[in-house]
Amino acid sequence: MINYMKKHESYVKEMLEKNSNNEKLREIFAYHDKQIQWMQHERLVHLIVMLFVCLFTLIIFGFAVIYTSVLFIVLFVILLVLSVAYIIHYFRLENGVQKWYLISNEIRRRL
Repeated sequence: MINYMKKHESYVKEMLEKNSNNEKLREIFAYHDKQIQWMQHERLVHLIVMLFVCLFTLIIFGFAVIYTSVLFIVLFVILLVLSVAYIIHYFRLENGVQKWYLISNEIRRRL
């Protein structure tokens, strides 16, 4: 997903450097806005999944504290690693979309 975002961003920037007429800018703007809509949907899905994984991590942590068991501790560690990975991924996804908003504002300014 992150590579997709980087490729799209470089493509749009390249197209902005090449084209400055209004018709091409409108096409780039429409394409870019559609990509933003898809990423907003993707971002929402990742947020929901990340929140549930973090919730289950906290629940398993509670079980591990109350019922000290190797199984709960191992499950907690696995979910903790997964939670950290989801948080990092969501952070990168969020920052990528924020950069896309700036690109969209730049296209709008040129129009």
